[in-house]
Parts: sequence; structure tokens; C-alpha cells
Amino acid sequence: MSALQNVTTANFQTTVLEAETLVLVDFWAAWCGPCKMLAPVIDKLAAEYEGRVTMVKLNTDENPEIAGRYGISGIPCLILFKGGEAIDRFVGFDKGPGIKSMLSKHLAPA
Repeated sequence: MSALQNVTTANFQTTVLEAETLVLVDFWAAWCGPCKMLAPVIDKLAAEYEGRVTMVKLNTDENPEIAGRYGISGIPCLILFKGGEAIDRFVGFDKGPGIKSMLSKHLAPA
């Protein structure tokens, strides 16, 4: 199981939309095999990008209104938020390079 914070409808506004850093939300579900495969990749990236990107998980089965708001039609789906706006997304399983590429477009060089 992932060590990332789980966000819900109750705390999505404050945790994601009002965050001062970039926030990567992992939209997932317990029955999704690729989501389970992606969890350790996201955990590793969370440690690598600590302090620059906050990474959280959102269970789409338990929070369908948020998944619907962002047009989630396939999972895993990663959406990057900045200043309360969804600015990029990555759909499907990735071992890390594709996700890192997406993040690098929105981060100042380390």
C-alpha cells in the first residue's frame, strides 16, 4: 500500500486546490491492477520530488464527484495541479520516465 496521503471530497479543496506547491493527484481504484503497479513508482517519485511536488492519492470509487469533475475516464490517471488549476495529466502505467518528463515541464531546474 502506498505511503501517500489519501485525499477525499472533504479535503480536496484545501489539500490540492489551495496548495502552494505543485500537487500530483493519483486517481486510482482498489480493483485496478495498473494502479497497484503504479503505487510504488509514485511513492519513489514522491521521495525524489519532496519539497517541490506534493503527491497524493484519490480513490475514484469513493470520490466519484471529483473524478467526474476532472473527466477521469481511465485509471490510473495522474493530474498535476498548480494554483488550483489542472495543468497537465498522464494516463496509464509508467515506470517513471514519462511522469518525470511531465513534471520537469512545470518545475524550475533543481
